[in-house]
Amino acid sequence: MKTYIPKQEEIKRKWYLVDAEGKILGHLATKIAQILSGKNKPIYTPHLDTGDFVVVINARKVEVTGKKREGKVYYHHSGYPGGLKKRTFKELIEKKPEEIIIRAVKGMLPKNKLRKRMLKRLKVYSDASHPHQAQKPEKIEL
Repeated sequence: MKTYIPKQEEIKRKWYLVDAEGKILGHLATKIAQILSGKNKPIYTPHLDTGDFVVVINARKVEVTGKKREGKVYYHHSGYPGGLKKRTFKELIEKKPEEIIIRAVKGMLPKNKLRKRMLKRLKVYSDASHPHQAQKPEKIEL
């Protein structure tokens, strides 16, 4: 019995619309990562990029549990000595709410060459409007 490997022209990419309002960040990121990697399809192959596009709206209204609103810290380094910067969840949700969802999903994707390609198919917007109406995204409830 041979293993089925889908060809590039057989991979059909759908568009999904996810509303993040009132959703828990970790649960939301897990489901989005599964869709981006293609694990929700019967043709899933670990070494191929078989995932779909995901448009996330209302990123500003995503929730976290416990005391993470004040206690969760996001770090980044400027590349210079002493250049470690840190922001809390509360600060980041006011300035760059899209960054929170992108970072959460990025951490749940495989750490290989496919990660960058999968992340390009994730579109995150802080409010309810988005420029992807022409693709007719299918609204899903996560």
